[in-house]
Amino acid sequence: MKTIQIFLTVALASLCGVASAQWQWIDKDGHKVFSDRAPPAEISDKNILKRPNSHMPAQPAASDAGASDTATNAPAAPALLASSKPVGGLDKELEAKKKQAQDAEAAKRKAAEVEVIKAKIENCARAKQAKTTLESGVRLGRVNASGEREIMDDAARSMELKRIQGIMAKDCQ
Repeated sequence: MKTIQIFLTVALASLCGVASAQWQWIDKDGHKVFSDRAPPAEISDKNILKRPNSHMPAQPAASDAGASDTATNAPAAPALLASSKPVGGLDKELEAKKKQAQDAEAAKRKAAEVEVIKAKIENCARAKQAKTTLESGVRLGRVNASGEREIMDDAARSMELKRIQGIMAKDCQ
């Protein structure tokens, strides 16, 4: 009976070593993720909670060497940690893509601003022309909701003039 207990204890202890060789990180939704594979590239280093080699000794580079000298294992650990981080070239590419996306967004905003300015200039020119027409005293007619033509009286002319002056105040700056 004692030998079975010893065997089970050894087996469970060896499984704990395997279980600690997992990655643990927080994904974009805030959930903890456990995996035997490295997290995706979009997961930042601050969200990585546990790396497989952070609690386990590094393995020798050559398996056929057979030497388990701690002096040979110590330099391998930083190399494994460094290999889990993105390569410098990938960071440069990512930064270049981010800058390109920011430049494209800035160009879109600039184009939208130019369109707004063009529309204001056109609205201003139309409002000035309509104001000149209203102030000329010429009889003006318009079509009402039922499709009939009606001539503008002085009250309608003054209301239209106020509306046009509001447009000019907003767009002719």
